[in-house]
Amino acid sequence: MVAASKMRKAQEAAVAARPFARLLYEIQRKATTRPISFRDPLTETRAPVHARAVILVAADKGLCGALNSNVLRLASEFDPANTVFITAGRKAAQFVAVTRRQLAAEFAYGDEPTFAEASAISLAARELFLSGAVDRVHLVATRFVNTLKQEAASVEILPVAALIGLPTRESTVEIEADPAECLFEPSPQAILSSFLPRYLNIFIYLALLNAKASEQSARMVSMKNATEAAEGLIDELALEYNRMRQGNITRELLEIAGGQAE
Repeated sequence: MVAASKMRKAQEAAVAARPFARLLYEIQRKATTRPISFRDPLTETRAPVHARAVILVAADKGLCGALNSNVLRLASEFDPANTVFITAGRKAAQFVAVTRRQLAAEFAYGDEPTFAEASAISLAARELFLSGAVDRVHLVATRFVNTLKQEAASVEILPVAALIGLPTRESTVEIEADPAECLFEPSPQAILSSFLPRYLNIFIYLALLNAKASEQSARMVSMKNATEAAEGLIDELALEYNRMRQGNITRELLEIAGGQAE
């Protein structure tokens, strides 16, 4: 019952954010793909890639089926030799510690993720990228589809130009370059340099909402299955107990009848 109550709140928050996420992504693509004179460190593509950072979002607790194992399995595919991790959630931090991977920063987020929590994670990732410590930043988290389905997903978020597809419930949306002329006031540099950090903050905030909705949904289903299994076990044990009790009663009656006959 507790899991179901938390699940409803988390799902409402994640579903309500979907139209905003799609619109925000479309604005980012239309703005950054126009033929304008614009340069920003967050859009710089570096090759070859010497180091990566992974923002790993997992739950604080277990008892949620295969949710944590799926996202941690996806994170384990990154080469530990050139990958540092920014973790959100206790299970993510434990994974990095147990596997002896490099931990750059550790964050926590509650049952109702806040924008401030997402902004702190985004800031840590941007600092690693802008300082040149890493050349790519990936986000590994769980995407909420519905109550019965949650998917582990990996998205490259830095440089921003690499984010060419936004995973949604239906499909992957890709916005092509827009050749139309557009006027920016006061300037493209001023607007986009202010927009991109906020865009990353919001994108990670939406990822936290999806991760929490996925966690609560998986936990509710897991608890429901556990309850049904326990009820089935109780029924089986009650039946076995009644059989044994009936057998004992029958044996005692036979012993009494045999004694009277003698």
